[in-house]
Amino acid sequence: MGSLVSGFLLGFSLILAIGSQNAFVLRAGLARKFVLPIVLTCAVSDALLIVAGVSGLGALIHQMPDLITAIRYFGATFLVVYGVRSWIAALRPSDGLTADGVLNTQRQAIVTCLMFTWLNPHVYLDTVVLLGSISQTHDNPALFAVGATLASFFFFFSLGFGARLLAPLFSVPRAWQLLDFVIGIIMFSLAYMLIRGV
Repeated sequence: MGSLVSGFLLGFSLILAIGSQNAFVLRAGLARKFVLPIVLTCAVSDALLIVAGVSGLGALIHQMPDLITAIRYFGATFLVVYGVRSWIAALRPSDGLTADGVLNTQRQAIVTCLMFTWLNPHVYLDTVVLLGSISQTHDNPALFAVGATLASFFFFFSLGFGARLLAPLFSVPRAWQLLDFVIGIIMFSLAYMLIRGV
């Protein structure tokens, strides 16, 4: 049970910070659009990355700095584009909870979610390399991976479906515009950090 709890706590702590993926899930949850497919995409992606890390892929990726560099620049470009789109949405008047922003179709939402996940080099460093390495210090790495995966499912489902508790606040159109503006700042900041290699 110690490996399970350790995996859960470490996995939860790594995804707790508000990042591009979490901001996207939050917006989807507030809009109540495609929440289930989005949170499933995030959680299943994390599960695949965790299993890959525990299985030894983390050590391989650690020896391929050029791959991480390429992902970093692709990810930064994507974040800048998404940040611009968020700011454009912030400039347009919305209808409160009916605000669509960039969540136009389920396919677009899932593809965007996949890009936030798989074009983020930190997901490889944190989830694959770090979790993968730490799992090997436990008696039961597989149980550690289960704990980290449970943390991911718990976090994304809580964030996506719990966002509706903020619905009264976002019945005001100005709140959506402010959220889009803040999300744009997050995207530009993360893109800058990726380019700087932070």
